[in-house]
Amino acid sequence: MPIDFGKLVTTSSSAKSLAAFRFEPQVLVPFETAWNWQREWQRALLEKPASEQAVWLLQHPNCYTLGRGASEKNLLFDVKTPPSPLFRIDRGGEVTHHLPGQLVVYPVLDLRRYKTDLNWYMRELEETLIEVLAHLGLQGRRIPGMTGLWLEDRKIASIGVGCRRWITQHGLALNVACDLSGFDEIVPCGLVGKPVGSLNNWLPGLSVFDVQPLMCRCLSNRFGLGWFSS
Repeated sequence: MPIDFGKLVTTSSSAKSLAAFRFEPQVLVPFETAWNWQREWQRALLEKPASEQAVWLLQHPNCYTLGRGASEKNLLFDVKTPPSPLFRIDRGGEVTHHLPGQLVVYPVLDLRRYKTDLNWYMRELEETLIEVLAHLGLQGRRIPGMTGLWLEDRKIASIGVGCRRWITQHGLALNVACDLSGFDEIVPCGLVGKPVGSLNNWLPGLSVFDVQPLMCRCLSNRFGLGWFSS
């Protein structure tokens, strides 16, 4: 999904609002491709601060990502021969797993339009997830001192963000209809004894495409976003 930034990014006075372009690829997007999209948009916002924000909602092929300073002790495989592609990236947090059936959301937002506080931002992402689950009749919960969201005793969503001069990238990953076996190859988020779950364990037959519109609505409500079409 190539992006023509010359067409999409403007500097009109109305662009100073909380609006954002929304991208929803219908095919699996390699992790490196999505990462490049975010970095390009972040760079555009840094160069032209009045530009529109952007949000991607997508799925990845199988891969693992390690945050800044993450410990390789949480990898239960040889880093030289990983079972799926492995990336060390510029977000906080430990290792996580991306795979089909997981809804990944990458907001590239200018926190100067909201609140210049990363802790606030991560709590708002958690609240977005809580609202999504509430629409599905499920009660997500936080665990004090741990970033992400749990459903009963299982971690259902992970959050890891990067930020440069208050422009965000990376975001959240919600397990919707996943084969969770790949998580057995890591200590997810570095949390020993904290199993992961997938929403279809509670709601059989649920798909990413069922959840995606709810996620868009809850992001819009939480961050005041008005969507531009791409």
